Amino acid sequence: MASNGPSLKTCWFVGAARDEVKALPVEVQDVVGYALHLAQCGEKHGSVKPLKGFGGSGVLEIVEDHKGDAYRAVYTIKFAEAVYVLHAFQKKSSKGIATPKRTLETIKRRLRMAEQDYRARVGSKKTK
Repeated sequence: MASNGPSLKTCWFVGAARDEVKALPVEVQDVVGYALHLAQCGEKHGSVKPLKGFGGSGVLEIVEDHKGDAYRAVYTIKFAEAVYVLHAFQKKSSKGIATPKRTLETIKRRLRMAEQDYRARVGSKKTK
């Protein structure tokens, strides 16, 4: 019997993350969608890097530039059976390349929400 290939992790969006992704330019949405698909397969897109300030918690950002603007989508692979999209935004840093504190606070809050959601959905199953 032939195998159906590796199973995909489920992809869930936290808070307004789905609407935030849909608000990005279509070309950026394509990159984000493909990068998330690869994450579901256990792989990593070339434009993905760890988000600074989150240590080893498996929080990653998709970095995409389009027509001179910088866009980011943040997700976590912390969970064994799911990828959670935490935030997506156009980067408008007025202070160099650092991600604004308010944006990081949104990501931290949504990561806590993802942890709660995952426990509720999966129950006693552990994170990665």
